[in-house]
Amino acid sequence: MKCPFCNSEDTKVIDSRAFIENNSIKRRRECNSCEKRFTTYERIEESPIYVVKKNKSREKFKKEKLMKGLERATNKRNISRDALEGFVTEIEKIIQNTLKNEITTQELGELIMDKLKELDEVAYVRFASVYKQFDNIKSFMDLVEDIKKGKK
Repeated sequence: MKCPFCNSEDTKVIDSRAFIENNSIKRRRECNSCEKRFTTYERIEESPIYVVKKNKSREKFKKEKLMKGLERATNKRNISRDALEGFVTEIEKIIQNTLKNEITTQELGELIMDKLKELDEVAYVRFASVYKQFDNIKSFMDLVEDIKKGKK
């Protein structure tokens, strides 16, 4: 960190305080060259994730939107709100760990379905029926048969 008074890069931190509400740290520093003190603030740089839709438009990934879809898929199932919030957080972490700032709706849907199958098969079928937009009963039955085969 450069000293704002003499431009020396030889500085030391005297005191640090975390500010949780805005994810920042306030640091009191002292220049080893001119011995003047100054304050710096550090913030975490968040890189937003964008979802690329079928029509090539992009929108920010919204946890709330995913949560609403999961709530519909898990309606009247024995799945707690905490479990759903953990599920959404896990999906977001997986996306962030890819180090890409964009994901297609197809990639996102497949990721959600893979994880949802582990959580609850009925919720998986409900989610898949909306996501895959089945146009006939045979496609839907094939999905259910695949689940049955996976259990054996």
